[in-house]
Amino acid sequence: MQLPPLPALPAERAQLPTWTRVVLLIVLLALFLLAIKLMGGAFKTLGKDQAKALFSGIANPFAGLAVGILATVLVQSSSVTTATTVALVGSGEISIAHAVPMIMGANIGTSITNTLVSMGHITRREEFRRAFAGATMHDFFNLMALAVMLPVELATGMLEKSARWLTTLIAADPGAAGSFKSPIKVFFGGMAKHIQKFVTDVLGLDGWFAAGLLLLLALVMIVVALLFITRIMRTLMAARVERALNEVLGRRGVLAIVIGAIMTVAVQSSSITTSLLIPMIGAGVLSLEAAFPVTLGANLGTTVTGLLAALAAGPAGLTIALVHALFNLLGIFLVYPIPALRHLPIRLAQGLANRALENRMWVVAYIFGVFVLMPLLGILLFK
Repeated sequence: MQLPPLPALPAERAQLPTWTRVVLLIVLLALFLLAIKLMGGAFKTLGKDQAKALFSGIANPFAGLAVGILATVLVQSSSVTTATTVALVGSGEISIAHAVPMIMGANIGTSITNTLVSMGHITRREEFRRAFAGATMHDFFNLMALAVMLPVELATGMLEKSARWLTTLIAADPGAAGSFKSPIKVFFGGMAKHIQKFVTDVLGLDGWFAAGLLLLLALVMIVVALLFITRIMRTLMAARVERALNEVLGRRGVLAIVIGAIMTVAVQSSSITTSLLIPMIGAGVLSLEAAFPVTLGANLGTTVTGLLAALAAGPAGLTIALVHALFNLLGIFLVYPIPALRHLPIRLAQGLANRALENRMWVVAYIFGVFVLMPLLGILLFK
């Protein structure tokens, strides 16, 4: 059944000035970012104990990979998984060799957020096709990098050896380490905590009930924000500006990678960076080819959090953080310079999106299979 169209925004009915539409867009983006933080908090409440238990007793690399994926899915943050792994390595709880597959798994797990975000477009066929392809091209790139780098690492230990060598070159004084707090992350994190406190203290909910309500609220906020962000983006972005943006990002891939890395360092979350691209892709403002290098930059930028944390974790912690950086950097060098490989994640994502458009069960099967079933089987079979 076709859903009735949403009522027009005031900006659409009355043609409000551009600055007013920009303010509306900023408010909606703030709502969206708050929803992302709420979703992360809800997943942490649902899965923090299970995620913590996952890290113990990992020896098989495939089990470690599965743990990295599932732990990141549970806490909705590769930074949390990476920081936990860095701390465990630094304290001697797990070896560097055992931690390397976990770091690779964290890269896979983190891309579930923008895949879930793309569900906000599911009632609009063309928007959903573009948005779902934009989300899953990140997944396919990470899976391609994993398919190449994991066998090489298991056979040669290249990443670990390179990271150890780099560690010896870096004069890392553990006592001199500092920590960077993103103002954006701190602000929305504080707002999310107030909402969580209201749910637990005022409404009297706790445990799974509180987490379930917060997750539902976050999903509703994401859907509402995305629907109206898409409309405002269309009114703000004239065709000439759209072409210019696509031309700059599409032809200057290195610049787009740098932009993605800087954005991710600023908000300390690759999930936020890549998720912010989804409404632009869904609205047709940004092409897949132009957005792809930004996601690669986000992959690279997210390693900064681990590197900062590693400076306080000793040489072993720094080594595993450098493994994360090298893995993402080498993945870019292996895929992006070669046109055939660079276009492959985009084509795979478009093919999956076309199938998902014909049958929504492809969406369920994909998300459940990649982010839940595959890592669970990996843990059960290899742990």
